[in-house]
Amino acid sequence: MSRIFRRKTAFFSTAALAALSLGVAQARPSVTSQPWGTTPDGKAVKIVTLKNDHGLVTRVITYGGIIQSVETPDRNGHLQDVVLGFGKLDGYTVDSAQGGLFFGAIIGRYANRLAAGNFPVDGKTYHTDVTAPPNALHGGKRGFDKNVWTLEKTGTNSGGAFVTLKLVSPNGDQGFPGTLTTHVTYMLGNDDALSLHYVATTDAPTVLNLTNHSYWNLNGEGSGSIEPEILQLNADSFTPTDATSIPTGQIAPVAGTPLDFSKATAIGDRLRSNDAQMMYARGYDMNWVVNGPYGQAPRFAGKVYDPRSGRSMEILTNQPGLQVYTSNSLNGAYAGISGHAYRQTDAIAFEAEHYPDSPNHPSFPTTELKPGQTFDYTTTFRFSNK
Repeated sequence: MSRIFRRKTAFFSTAALAALSLGVAQARPSVTSQPWGTTPDGKAVKIVTLKNDHGLVTRVITYGGIIQSVETPDRNGHLQDVVLGFGKLDGYTVDSAQGGLFFGAIIGRYANRLAAGNFPVDGKTYHTDVTAPPNALHGGKRGFDKNVWTLEKTGTNSGGAFVTLKLVSPNGDQGFPGTLTTHVTYMLGNDDALSLHYVATTDAPTVLNLTNHSYWNLNGEGSGSIEPEILQLNADSFTPTDATSIPTGQIAPVAGTPLDFSKATAIGDRLRSNDAQMMYARGYDMNWVVNGPYGQAPRFAGKVYDPRSGRSMEILTNQPGLQVYTSNSLNGAYAGISGHAYRQTDAIAFEAEHYPDSPNHPSFPTTELKPGQTFDYTTTFRFSNK
């Protein structure tokens, strides 16, 4: 028994094994940046390429802090992009001009929804623009996803390659009080994990909810539906919503509903359920309450596996919630890097965050941030293959 145990626990990343089997030498972590066009209002944008020592690749652009591509190997060692996105900057800026589907972007100041765009801070009611009538979605008309971030730092270390982006949001930006300074560090580790570390401070009381909105397809970008992928979530409950996707304030069990992914289940198995929550969202677009304490070390939130490619991705976070979204609004209006049109269920998003509309629900974990406090959360996407 001990011999079997030792063999199982000897660790080599699947990417490294694939490289060795092909006779390819392992590379050193690297980071490079280069110009990637200008926005319609003339701001220069850069693209940063991160590579770990197994050859995995992540590209981040300074416009919106967008994850433009993530290349990981399938079970045969074939590297392929697994996030939806565009090969040129105008793919993202045109998307933003049309209202946006937030491809790969950092979402802020407030990710997810605020009822009627209203929220209280220290007893005073503030308002941000309604962008998903009758509610605000993802931070107003010009959220963090539509700003050019400052490329503050890049580098490599024994853990992998990283880039840090910075954005200063002035007092009153999109109706939110306080000048907010945000840093996001993207780390592509030699453990085949991509981590996003969010740190933010304010000079006046405000509310804050940050996340990343990448669309994942582990069979490859542009390859069609994610319905065959197998999903498991570390969540026994969720926050039910009304027909406009605003939480009712309840915390309800997932048991006996189409939202129960406590055991690994194909995403498509219950996707067409007539459950009211599924009908409201036209698929999955709900906030699951991740089991375990939040605000400490990132804990396991979920895992998705594609039996076609053999790729798996684990999600770890110290956020309290995980919004899971089956790209219900993709309607063929956008064609991605592959040249294929993106349609409903072509990807799944995992938005680790605080609960929707939290400022209007005192029983939910608070999203208030005050001077002297630091917003400090990490979400990690860990890749492997079979």
